[in-house]
Amino acid sequence: QIQLVESGGGLVQPGGSLSLSCTAEGNIFGMYTGGWYRQVPGKAREFVAGLAAGGSTDYGDFVKGRFTISRDSTKKTVFLQMDNLQPEDTGVYYCRANLHSWQYWGQGIQVTVSS
Repeated sequence: QIQLVESGGGLVQPGGSLSLSCTAEGNIFGMYTGGWYRQVPGKAREFVAGLAAGGSTDYGDFVKGRFTISRDSTKKTVFLQMDNLQPEDTGVYYCRANLHSWQYWGQGIQVTVSS
């Protein structure tokens, strides 16, 4: 079992920024794909961003250049830098690590965008 711990959520005004972190017990993101998903009120959980072990990235269509996924040099932590946040970005954000059929999820962290 791999534990993932998210941090960095909170309340921000529209147009503001937040940086989320997802830290694993070991340097798994050198092998596992790291990803962020979110569940906004009234909608199913959706893909936000992914970072493959080889370094390639992918983003949900709604991101439109506002978010950036990255990892640290130790490959223990994956980050999600979110800029120009809007009220519709409000929701619970989840970190995911997956490799083939194995997947692990963080507990989720609240992001609220409101004036």
